Amino acid sequence: MNQRAAVLGHPIGHSKSPALHLAAYKALGLDIGYERIDVTEQELPELVARVRAEQNWCGLSVTMPLKRAMVSELDEVHGIAAILGAVNTVVVRGESLVGYNTDVAGIVNALRYVNVVPEPRVAILGGGGTAIAAVAAAAELAASTIEVLVRNRNRADDVVRAAAAIGTTISVRDFTGAAANLAEYDVVISTLPPQAGDFLADEFSQRSSTAQASGKILLDVAYDPWPSALAAAWQQAAGTIVPGLEMLLYQAVEQVKMFTGAPERVSGHVIDVMCDSVGAPRR
Repeated sequence: MNQRAAVLGHPIGHSKSPALHLAAYKALGLDIGYERIDVTEQELPELVARVRAEQNWCGLSVTMPLKRAMVSELDEVHGIAAILGAVNTVVVRGESLVGYNTDVAGIVNALRYVNVVPEPRVAILGGGGTAIAAVAAAAELAASTIEVLVRNRNRADDVVRAAAAIGTTISVRDFTGAAANLAEYDVVISTLPPQAGDFLADEFSQRSSTAQASGKILLDVAYDPWPSALAAAWQQAAGTIVPGLEMLLYQAVEQVKMFTGAPERVSGHVIDVMCDSVGAPRR
């Protein structure tokens, strides 16, 4: 029986995860299918029940808006996912579903190839499941300051709880005036959905001088369309941009290791093949 895997989210049509995973499984000589499944939070329990009942699933990738909702559907949650309360990876072991979070590794690895200053000042845009992972990644980078910028502070409660769980202090503020101050941070991580940060880009472009963001880094996890309006504005201000596609790549590498149960086989060649499948740069 062929094994199956999928990426779950809503909307999900833009996801490049199938290209990454299928390229990896082909390179590994494994007969594992991988598809997109559009699932809302309300529909998630029914989908999870189907996965449990069927006998050919090996894993699920989980994206917005399901990363927190998935936790309550699982038998076990391990590692940083348990601490943060956000899951982006589900490994299927028979009828048992085990949750992990590879987003943190994806963010850290995407940033490790640019010159992040020691103890950077970090701003995180958004307050959802990916923002929770971004807080943990910023802590791993030994950030001296972590500020989370949101539309509504009341929606940042989960991020605040996650930060406390890992022993990290953050501050939360709304987007008012944020664009004018973005270049004051050493690293900005946007976890906003595609085009949700365009209003910040317009304001940033109007207020920034040509080289205002020189030496500063923006990682925008939204990769379609690319460059995002915010990434284009940042680059215009001489800043360094890290495509969200790189975060997607590195978190997917960890997922492939888990879904196949053979991490030692996921070599540099397999990673190169995954890069080529989505046009990501080889590092």
